[in-house]
Amino acid sequence: MEHLQEFKKKNNNGNRKRKSQSHSNAGNTDRRSNTLTFPLLMAAALSHSHTNTNTRTVVKDCLTKFLSHPIQPHEATCILSLCPLLLRSKSPHIATLTAQFVGAVSLLSFEMNHQVVSDFHTLKALISLIPTSRKAVSMAACDGLLDICSTCLGRQRLLLFSALGTLMFAFLEVQGSSTLISLSTGDDVNIASLRIGFQKGKLPVLLLNAAIILINTCNIEQLRKIPSKLSECFSVSLKEVWREAHKKMINSCILGAGQGMNLYFSNITISDLAESIFRLSINVDQFPALMSSNIVERRIFWSSEDDFKHFILNQWEVLPCVVRRFSSASLEVDEIFTSFMQSLCFKDSFPSVLSSILQDLISCLPIDSDELDILNFLMEVRNKLGCPLINEQDIRVLRTDNQFKQEVHFFQENSDSCRVKTPHVLCLDDMLKCQEAYNDGYTVALRGMEFRFERVALIADRLASIFGQPSAGANMYLTPPNSQGLARHYDDHCVFVCQIFGSKQWKIFSQPNGQLPRLYDPCNILNNETIDSTRDCYNFFLNEGDVLYIPRGCPHEACTHCDKQDGSVGFSLHLTLGVEVEPPFEWEGFMHIALFCWNRTQHHCHPSLKSLSGILNVMSTRLLHIVIGLIGNSDPAFRKACLVAAASSQSNTNSWLDQCQRTIFSYLINKISRESRFQEALKSVEAAIERNEDPFQQIKWLRYLNQERESVEGHDWDLDWDVGSTEIKDIFAVYVEYKEMAERVFMDVKSKFCNEVSYDDVTANYKLLHEKYEEVRKQYMNGMLSLHSI
Repeated sequence: MEHLQEFKKKNNNGNRKRKSQSHSNAGNTDRRSNTLTFPLLMAAALSHSHTNTNTRTVVKDCLTKFLSHPIQPHEATCILSLCPLLLRSKSPHIATLTAQFVGAVSLLSFEMNHQVVSDFHTLKALISLIPTSRKAVSMAACDGLLDICSTCLGRQRLLLFSALGTLMFAFLEVQGSSTLISLSTGDDVNIASLRIGFQKGKLPVLLLNAAIILINTCNIEQLRKIPSKLSECFSVSLKEVWREAHKKMINSCILGAGQGMNLYFSNITISDLAESIFRLSINVDQFPALMSSNIVERRIFWSSEDDFKHFILNQWEVLPCVVRRFSSASLEVDEIFTSFMQSLCFKDSFPSVLSSILQDLISCLPIDSDELDILNFLMEVRNKLGCPLINEQDIRVLRTDNQFKQEVHFFQENSDSCRVKTPHVLCLDDMLKCQEAYNDGYTVALRGMEFRFERVALIADRLASIFGQPSAGANMYLTPPNSQGLARHYDDHCVFVCQIFGSKQWKIFSQPNGQLPRLYDPCNILNNETIDSTRDCYNFFLNEGDVLYIPRGCPHEACTHCDKQDGSVGFSLHLTLGVEVEPPFEWEGFMHIALFCWNRTQHHCHPSLKSLSGILNVMSTRLLHIVIGLIGNSDPAFRKACLVAAASSQSNTNSWLDQCQRTIFSYLINKISRESRFQEALKSVEAAIERNEDPFQQIKWLRYLNQERESVEGHDWDLDWDVGSTEIKDIFAVYVEYKEMAERVFMDVKSKFCNEVSYDDVTANYKLLHEKYEEVRKQYMNGMLSLHSI
């Protein structure tokens, strides 16, 4: 009866307001008065036995009549207080009509939606109707939840009240009655925005739709709270739908507007479904203890630690080399590629299987190099996730012209040159053409193999740990006989070429200079460039099982030969495992982290930034970051890969690798101490500001270290790496105004840093940043693998 008293109070207030209305609204008075009698009748009815047929009929009629008119907000407010009682009614009709009312009110406005989701009892009662044997009631409740989901607040409140788990359980119970049969165009022409249609079973589709909406709303912590068994079972069901949707998407089984009128087309799109599968796999351990990094190390490198030590000290990022497969190699190390080779079935049935392999793949949309929030990535690609392969992004079909030594790209050559350049999403016809292109001498190159095949992902993961990097990449190259794919070029990352099938001839040249190319910096294609005769040239012929190492920056090219007379295959299939050294994990990055961490310990000594001494200290530290970058442009040691994470993962902290890293650190500190040039750094900042550029753009990633630090009293500009260019100009102008004093402060900061910084203190922060990068890349890998495991 508390609800009745609350309603009467609200109703009396409403009546007092209506008495003061002008006579111009008199025409609506009778309808509204009649409408407001319905809650009174319902309240009266609920005070009696629910078994009374007449009572239930009156209540049902009142709700039906109320829903037959446009709902007014102030009238809806009066009814809402009764909803918890009505939703728990033993009458299916009353519960159904009330759920419809809650949904309708949720769509009236944001304010009304807020009012609905703020009522704890109404939400709990509505959610409790989902797992019920009364199908009509469940459908109405699910429709109501979907209406509530129209606002972000509504979705968050449903997650708070455990609606997601209820929806997932309910769907798993009734999913058998639903069959996916087709796709339909939506409002967006993007192929990933195709809506999924079902032949029968509206309830499971409603449950699935609501569950997907909530899954795609969850943050990382909410995703972790989903029971693992429930998440696993629900993922299996989603992948069954995904398998059929993907098949129809590839085969262009798409209905236009107005078609399939006997079908139930949900609001679930390809991208929605893909995102839910991706999200549910983010926290799943895709790599059970099937393979240790030692096995990968022995298979790709050598059989002993001394061999690996020799490689790191003498060849890593310097000289190419090859590891031959010997017949006496153990089965254990040879089997790291076995499952991958078996899944491709190339040896016996190639090339007829090429198009079928491509049909099973989707686009692995690129993630920003400094992205450390996987959910932010998903937000950016929300309307594209799940689409087929994209030319030049996921796949390249190309050959090198023997006469001009220029690359010819198959799809560009066969496209309309006048057409506006847009991402070319491969359709089924294109995939069949890839097989034709191969027959015409084109190499088929697939990027991101670590996101498509679990075994390759496992190898890449172990390879990354060997070199202390957050991740490693893997590409696949399929080259027909007597052909060359890529023209002569160099890479911005180190490559391990693993010859899977066939053979290939490689020619590798030494680096043009001692400076290693940096990841993401433009790479000059060397198609027509004449290689200096003084440069060393290395020739390697790879057979199945051989592994070739190519340092970054070394120009190289490769080709296959004609079919051999002995009956062996003439084509080549190889994997390239790329160790990509991101800027924070070069030695230059380590030195930036060292300065950042040391400076953080000095804050208690720094005056306020409102003072001149504060500005001079802050800007001098920033200028020392510029100095590190300038020295790194001339000293190759700064760009070499930092292996601190690999060394620290070893049980013996006094290992040769750890000692090697400490020696490099000491060398770089001494280099900074000796070669810091105040004037040069000052001019560099001035030039950047004149170009209206941020002089510290290259080290913006340092802000991720700052996220772990509690805020200090006042605003410390030195920790704010997202400060605007205007503020930089203002502070720098003050710094330049007192140049002589600034130089003295700069030299003092440099001296203290070089004398006081501790390798062990820096290592702790370096590993923290490494873990951040590693986590998001593994989350991305997990998500993409889950979409390919169909």
